[in-house]
Amino acid sequence: MSKTKPTDEAEEKELMAALERGDIELEKPSRKLLSDLRRASEKTFKKDQRINVRLSSHDLLGIQRKAVMKGIPYQTLISGLIHQFVEGELVEKK
Repeated sequence: MSKTKPTDEAEEKELMAALERGDIELEKPSRKLLSDLRRASEKTFKKDQRINVRLSSHDLLGIQRKAVMKGIPYQTLISGLIHQFVEGELVEKK
């Protein structure tokens, strides 16, 4: 799981300050953009396949504990980790 870079944090703070000062205003998203985003999220998050995986009791308990700490079901955590790995957001240590 990636951490935010310090430069990203500084940029975010600068944007928030400009928004609070009224220097910039947020635009309301168009209906087309909302429709496109809705379709993309449905395709991305649609769970249409089932698998069975055997895990050690130790690993399952660890995953369940992490899921409780995040406030999500453990199956959702596992699915999210697999998705992050497939998308290249979660990489192996060398």
